[in-house]
Amino acid sequence: MKNDYQVLLYYLYTTIENPEQFKDEHLVYCKKIGVLGRILVANEGINGTVSGTKEQTNKYMKDLKNDPRFKDITFKIDEASEHAFDKISVKVKKELVNISLEDDINPLELTGTYLKPKDFYQAMLDENTVVIDARNDYEYDLGHFRGAVRPNIRNFRDLPNWIKQNEEILEGKKILTYCTGGVRCEKFSGWLKKEGHKDVSQLDGGIATYGKDPETKGVLWDGQMYVFDNRIAVPINKIEHTIVGKDYFDNTPCERYINCANPFCNKQILSSVENEHKYLGACSEECRIHPRNRYVEKYKISKDEVISRINQI
Repeated sequence: MKNDYQVLLYYLYTTIENPEQFKDEHLVYCKKIGVLGRILVANEGINGTVSGTKEQTNKYMKDLKNDPRFKDITFKIDEASEHAFDKISVKVKKELVNISLEDDINPLELTGTYLKPKDFYQAMLDENTVVIDARNDYEYDLGHFRGAVRPNIRNFRDLPNWIKQNEEILEGKKILTYCTGGVRCEKFSGWLKKEGHKDVSQLDGGIATYGKDPETKGVLWDGQMYVFDNRIAVPINKIEHTIVGKDYFDNTPCERYINCANPFCNKQILSSVENEHKYLGACSEECRIHPRNRYVEKYKISKDEVISRINQI
């Protein structure tokens, strides 16, 4: 299979004076050159993932870097055999990542110390270090750094409150934090410093960069990295692969995510093909019998068959 496509992951905190105007112009530009993806624009910068042919994505990177506002942007590049998205979306948001603080953090003024992959690896080996995963629980469940703390959160904005409720894990420790590409850690590490934690560092470039580093080769990472595109999961550890995900239904090793078939629930769960079939793609009995169950609609399963399967569980 030829890898004629590329997937770009990037962000940059920089001032965009008129985000609405930039959004409109950038959408037209993306459609013109043919890239697909999801791009967020705010007064504080840009955060995106796009896919396209190598020609399209190379042009995208060149053109963005030629804009003085984005000359310092860094792209994480994955080769691919096809598009990772089905459409192009450019939206304006209040924040690049929603942390919803009363007193917002400006990463250009306050953020944690950046550690390159090799230095981050060495820091993880220090027994006086605590490693905080700054992502959501379902991302952690698919893959994470060995020994990292799993915050029990479904949204990034819930992380500060979770930390406040679990302050004891940070006492007397050097703090390391990481996320997919780095954008969340910029604000989270800054918030930790603002809260009075002095020794706070973040993985420069995120997990995506760590997995491509020729020295670390992704070691100490278990499972796969969750990504917000059609691929869902990408490998990180080039030395060994350990499955850490557990099937929602029977707790067996699993790395396959599905959304609950009830569109009003849509919970992300790890499930084998067999269990998706057995449980009608739904996380609960309530969702199995829901009249809008997408799995039931897709396979044209009768009400009697739905009841029969539920009775067999």
